[in-house]
Amino acid sequence: MGDWPEDDDRTRALRSPQSPPPRAAGQPAYPAQGRGRPAGTAGQAPADDTPPRSTSRVYGKAREGSGPVRPLPGETAPHAGSPDGSSGGSSDGKGGTRMPRMTWRPKRPGRLIVRILIGLLVVLLVLAVGGYFVINSRLNRIEALTDYDGRPADTPGTNWLLVGSDSRAGLTKAQRRKLATGSSVGRRTDTMMLLHIPDTGDRPTLVSLPRDSYVPIDGHGSGKLNAAYAYQDGGPKLLAKTVEKVTGLRIDHYMEIGFGGFVGIVDAIGGVEINVKQAIKDPKAGIDLKKGLQTMDGGTALGYVRTRATGAIPDFDRTQRQRQFFSAVVKKAASPGVLINPFRSVPLALSATDSVAVGEESGAFNLLSLGLAMGDNPVTTVVPVGSLPTINGQAVVKWDTAKALRMFDALAQDKPVPKDALGK
Repeated sequence: MGDWPEDDDRTRALRSPQSPPPRAAGQPAYPAQGRGRPAGTAGQAPADDTPPRSTSRVYGKAREGSGPVRPLPGETAPHAGSPDGSSGGSSDGKGGTRMPRMTWRPKRPGRLIVRILIGLLVVLLVLAVGGYFVINSRLNRIEALTDYDGRPADTPGTNWLLVGSDSRAGLTKAQRRKLATGSSVGRRTDTMMLLHIPDTGDRPTLVSLPRDSYVPIDGHGSGKLNAAYAYQDGGPKLLAKTVEKVTGLRIDHYMEIGFGGFVGIVDAIGGVEINVKQAIKDPKAGIDLKKGLQTMDGGTALGYVRTRATGAIPDFDRTQRQRQFFSAVVKKAASPGVLINPFRSVPLALSATDSVAVGEESGAFNLLSLGLAMGDNPVTTVVPVGSLPTINGQAVVKWDTAKALRMFDALAQDKPVPKDALGK
């Protein structure tokens, strides 16, 4: 290799700040290699020259059995993406090459997690939609709400008539003995409640309607409220019509459940926790309960809401237990521990569709709204009672007309019931 030519314009244009300075005559093309550079005359190479390193090495990679290779003094490492240095880099404005900055980008596990969550949400949405149609198609619908002359006009809010019948349909003889339901035939309403869900966002109101309430029944004079259901020409239609006429409220939805369905729903959600106010022992209802908080299975819960073994006015204590129990069941059924647990939610849905009857106007979405309303800590009360006379040899319940009208007028206007109109 010859000496560097004298500086001229062409040479200066080709040289960059990184280029090595011109070497003197007789100076080796490459400096000595080793841990240290021997002392020598300035501008001259040491006497013990070593052969130059090959210029064909690959930057950024280690030779076999050695550490990483570093560029020689005055050399510029090629871009990591192009071993020969022919690509990458940019001009530094002085004839040299400025190497691009290499940025290390860590992997982002968050993106994978987001994708997994989106996938799960899509699956859950598909299952929810599919489940809705399955449940909706399995619902047992009955004719309960019909138009008639003088029917109350539609009012704000949503009104449900919730009925628990003493029907033994679907229970075997062994189950009847175990649950102490007796062997009575026919159907009678054991529980009747009116649920008002306001449009205003206020708390819902759950009102018990004592089954012995003495009220006028179309075509049958006056009698106990549950008789409207028991008459041969009665059933859900006559019961709903009777309730509408005595309350002045138009019923929007009807739901009914029998003994067998009651037990199945409670067992499907894994039992329900109830605070028993006093010890109750009632062989007729098949229960022997201690005072305090306890979890009840379906059979025990059925006996708890049916018993008349407590209180000076057993039917009133009974309505309180029914409201307490119904609220506890719906709250648990609507809880995340049940809804997102397929081992709870699926049996619950199947049990509900097999044992619950709803009006023709109701569907799965309406039942979901009912559950959400019951989970909203509703105000629970009973129709105000005026007296407990005996008529035609039967003990009946007569409402306090003035207070009852204030209660139902407030609900018709979608307002909270005044405190002085609440029953005990």
